Amino acid sequence: MKTLIQVVLWLVCIFLGYQIYQSVNAPIKFKKVKQERFAEVISSLKDIRNSQEAYKTVNGVFAKDFNSLVKFVDTGKYVITQQRDSSYMEYDKTYQIDLLKEVKIIDTLGFVAVKDSLFKNSDRYKTMMNVPNAQNGEKFEMKSATVEKSGYKASVFEAKVKKDVVLYDQPQDLRERENVMQSVEEVNGAEITVGSLDDVSTNGNWPPIYDKKSDN
Repeated sequence: MKTLIQVVLWLVCIFLGYQIYQSVNAPIKFKKVKQERFAEVISSLKDIRNSQEAYKTVNGVFAKDFNSLVKFVDTGKYVITQQRDSSYMEYDKTYQIDLLKEVKIIDTLGFVAVKDSLFKNSDRYKTMMNVPNAQNGEKFEMKSATVEKSGYKASVFEAKVKKDVVLYDQPQDLRERENVMQSVEEVNGAEITVGSLDDVSTNGNWPPIYDKKSDN
């Protein structure tokens, strides 16, 4: 009977030790997985943002869907221009003399493919709509719209994905805590987003640390 009690106590101790280990180790493991996956997601969101900004430069508005955006990157071209100052003499009827007129002349120097400018030798723009590490092939949600700010209308866009989609296999309690995160060093809220449908902004909701990682 004494031996049985000792065995049971040892089993209880082992179980409690494992639970303590898990309570300490799980958040550390979660943070590592989270940062690695968020970095990949943010990299894709930056590709979407760069493509959208190029689309707007050429078309005046942001693309409404990924099909239009990918097609543009695949076939679109930037116009390379050069602006220079010039002047000439013109007869002024009021003063009845020749006066110097100054003008700005824009010369077209050539064209450059959007995909070469943004992605060089990579074709990752063809799959930038896919959420990295998603369990069921989920795609980023992207919309564009027009908002009125300070008396003028501006084109805006937003692309986003829920954190739960990226962290689907992580402990639920840690995911719930992550979804209400509010910190200058973390991605706040339940989604990772770039752009806004309410404000004229193409910023992301991630902290600068993720920009530094991509720069490196």
